[in-house]
Order: sequence, then structure tokens, then C-alpha cells
Amino acid sequence: MQDGEARCGKLNIAMLGHKRIPSREGGIAVVVEELSTRMAAMGHDVTCFNRSGNHVGGKEFNMDMGAEYRGVRLRRVPTVERKGLAAVTSSFFASFYSAVGKFDVVHIHAEGPAVFCWLPKLFGKKVCVSIHGLDHLRAKWKGKIGARYIRLGEKMAVRHADEIIVLGRDVQKYFEEAYGRRTRLIPNGASRPAFAPPELIQERFGLDRDSYILYLGRIVPEKGGHYLVRAFRDVDTKKKLVIAGGASDSAEYLAGLKTLAEGDGRVIFTGFVQGRVLEELYSNAYIYCLPSDLEGMPLSLLEAMGYGNCCLTSDIPECVEAVGDKAVVFRKSDVGDLREKLQWLCDNPQAAAGYKEKAPSAPCREYGWDEVAESTLGVYRGLHEGIG
Repeated sequence: MQDGEARCGKLNIAMLGHKRIPSREGGIAVVVEELSTRMAAMGHDVTCFNRSGNHVGGKEFNMDMGAEYRGVRLRRVPTVERKGLAAVTSSFFASFYSAVGKFDVVHIHAEGPAVFCWLPKLFGKKVCVSIHGLDHLRAKWKGKIGARYIRLGEKMAVRHADEIIVLGRDVQKYFEEAYGRRTRLIPNGASRPAFAPPELIQERFGLDRDSYILYLGRIVPEKGGHYLVRAFRDVDTKKKLVIAGGASDSAEYLAGLKTLAEGDGRVIFTGFVQGRVLEELYSNAYIYCLPSDLEGMPLSLLEAMGYGNCCLTSDIPECVEAVGDKAVVFRKSDVGDLREKLQWLCDNPQAAAGYKEKAPSAPCREYGWDEVAESTLGVYRGLHEGIG
């Protein structure tokens, strides 16, 4: 950083660990976009290192990101487009470029990319790591080398990061007990979206307001889609179940979900969605269901409650902390309990309407993205005496 810029509080910030922005390729990409664009609007220089390669939703979603987006510089990094290597290679090159670039703060998102956090530290950079969840516990990595690799990233963050940001108290407690490491708690922000009437979703999928139960997110085992499909098959309702999202490197799991749903014409798989279709799906759902076994701070749940949805979620700490008493919860992994809660909500529209009214006042709605960006900048400034 130039001396004059230091005195006026302007920071040169690098962000990495996401797939790419602007996109909805996972919650981390949304977080990086929300933070980086706000920081750029405040006058800071922000560079986001995007992966090369194809969109997780398929080649049809590829787009030219350009060199800049809403004041944020975008830099593509080399990426090996093979399962298990895309994240590793893009994180390495992004970490290297951020290490040799003129950055005051390098902000690494997620445990896996944090494997290389020592690189910018080696070149004298201040490093901040955001833990978006304990990724080594994800079902897709169970018993595989990926879990050990991600756990290594966690340990590298503990050893080398100047600051670690967590999204919830449960993960904060984990770092205290496992490593004796102090962390900063900054939850994800909540947007305040406008209602979108069911036009495109009616045309494409035959969906009207309150005619369907929605899951929207990545199609991966730890999100619990198999619990939802199994439970829904035994629910007596004319409402449909909409599974919306991309499978990324979990194509086998998606195929398994479709096999589970065979013979039930009420189940609709939309594939990856974004833009107006995504807004309409959130706006018109009867219930939004998140049956996860593992989360950080569930961004899709925050968004669903922002749209005023009646939400039904598993009772894992991250979800319960987010919704408080403004949503219905079921016992994690319990298909029978999930089925009973779905049936009760389908049979009691007044109860569902009550939860819709309460949703915008849930605990997770307390922080907007402006506040989250300011809090994150406060962490950055704390790393540089005399800034801000």
C-alpha cells in the first residue's frame, strides 16, 4: 500500500477461494460478490481471483466475466478442469498471484483454499481466512484424501492467518476447543429482495404461488436432498416438490435422487437456476425446506426467509441459530419426523402463513450486507495500524 493511501484508509484487497463472480455457483461466490462490490463502492481497490473453466451448471451458463464487475477487478487464474483438481489448482495460482501482487490484505474463503495461506504470508501480506463451514466433515469427502487436504487447510489457517472469521457460534467454539484459536464472528448478511410473480416458472414448470415445496441449493449429500425426497413420497398432498440447483461434481448423487423420485410425478428437478427464475422460485414457494446435515451459515435459508417463506429446516445448530423460533425444525436425518412436519404444514395453511409473516424477523435477518462489509473491513483495518 502506498503511504498516502494508508493515511486516507484506502485498502488494496485480494479475495480468493470462490469459483467466480458474478455467479451463483455456491454460497461462497455470493458472499464474495456481496462483500467485494460493497468494498469497491466504499473506495477500496478490490481484486477477485476467478477460476477458469466451465460453470458448475454446464457450459450453457458460461459467460464472459470481463475484467471488471461493479468496480471490482476480475482476474482469471489457471484451473485444471478435473474432479478434485479444479479447486486445488485455482487456489494455488490465486494465492501465488495475491502473494506477489500489491495487496494489503488477502482474504481467503473456505478451508480448502486456506492450504496455501502461507504463500501470501511468506511475501509479507496480511491474511484473513473465512471459514464457511467445517468442509472436511462433508459426506462427499468421507474416508477420502480430500478430507485430509481440507483439514490441512484448517490447520494452515490456524497457524498462518492473521485473522480467522467464522459465521456461527458453533464453529467459533470448535476452533477454541480444537486449537485454542480466537476467531471473529461475522454472520452472513441478508438481502431484502422484491417479490416476483410466477411468470417464468409457470411457463417452464407449471408452478403457481403456494403450489410447491422448494429446495434450492447445491445438490450434494450433506444438504440432505435424499431425506426430503424420501419424506415427500409419503406426504398426502397435491403440492409439488421442486429440487433446484446444480450438481457440480456430485452427478452420481443427483442421479440417485432422481431414482428415488421415480414414479412420483409431483417431483420436479429444475437444474441450476439463477436470475429471474431463482427470484420467482423463492417468491412463490409454499414451504422452503433445508434438510442439511452440515452447514456453515446457510445462505439459501437466509435468502428464503428474506422472501417471507415458511421455512422447514433440520435442527443442526447453524440452522437453529439462524431461524430462532421463526421456522419449523425437524430432527436431523430423521425422515419420519421430516415427513410429519411436511404433512402438518400442508394440512395447516394458517400455520404456514403465520411462519411466512414471522420469517423476515428471524435472527439471521438482523445483519444486512452493508453491516457485514463494514465489520469485515474493521477486521482488515485492525491488521494495519493507522488505517481507517
